Amino acid sequence: MTKPTTVREFFKLYPDDESCLAHLFDVRFGQGHVCPKCSRSARWYPIKADAAFSCQWCGHHIHPKAGTLFEKSRTPLQLWFYAVFLFTKTRHGVSAKELERQLGVTYKCAFRMARKIRKHMAAVEGDEPVGGPGEIVEIDEAYVGGVVEMQHRNSAKAIVIGMVERGEGGRVSAEVIPDVLRATMHEAVEDNVEKGTEIHADMHRGYDHLDKKGYTLRRINKERLGRYVTDSGVTVNAVENFWRHLKCSIQGTHVSVSPEYLETYVKEFQFRFNRRMTPNQMLSELLTRFPELDA
Repeated sequence: MTKPTTVREFFKLYPDDESCLAHLFDVRFGQGHVCPKCSRSARWYPIKADAAFSCQWCGHHIHPKAGTLFEKSRTPLQLWFYAVFLFTKTRHGVSAKELERQLGVTYKCAFRMARKIRKHMAAVEGDEPVGGPGEIVEIDEAYVGGVVEMQHRNSAKAIVIGMVERGEGGRVSAEVIPDVLRATMHEAVEDNVEKGTEIHADMHRGYDHLDKKGYTLRRINKERLGRYVTDSGVTVNAVENFWRHLKCSIQGTHVSVSPEYLETYVKEFQFRFNRRMTPNQMLSELLTRFPELDA
């Protein structure tokens, strides 16, 4: 698939709904696909009025949008594709108000589209753990939204735990957690970080005893040390940089995010962060992979 990098290139590749539907058919089925009704390899012909393709032998219809984020939507498919394109061309996300302005749809429609696209990004991202033997993963928790009475105690903020691989191109895994109890944080780490990883963390009690879970644990006490890196190279600067980007993007683009939807925003930024070295591949990946079909 050609990778459009500008708006002009995008509309040249997807000039109308028919070209978008043909793309979906090609990446999901393709000519020669065996008809599920007559069990014959077939030539498939587009049925414009039904947004479907018909088998040359028995006339059975295949609907390329079925099972994807585009299913049962009355919004033109080209607008859907363009909305996905917008999500891949910004570092800070796209608000529903921006989609409303760009696409000429209602705010309710734009909000629904944005939510579905974020869920699709999370599905494409998957849940492959970070780290592994010989790798260093920095771990930290962040508080997003709300008003803090006492940090780490009586906080109205949602809590997110992040785990970032050290080094250029290192991946991140992040998820919203209900509390900072040790059991909760250990479960999140074990779900997202491979055993044998060297973990760098601050002195939060939630990280205590991770060295008994199959990890090498090294700590930094920034308050006592007075700096952000120990002499032996222990730091959580990489994950804190991810938090800075996430929080600035939410505050600048979305102003605020409901805790109910925060997980989808976190996964959106995880998807984009993990492809920061290959940004031009994001659109191709989102428009060729549909993990929702296997859910």
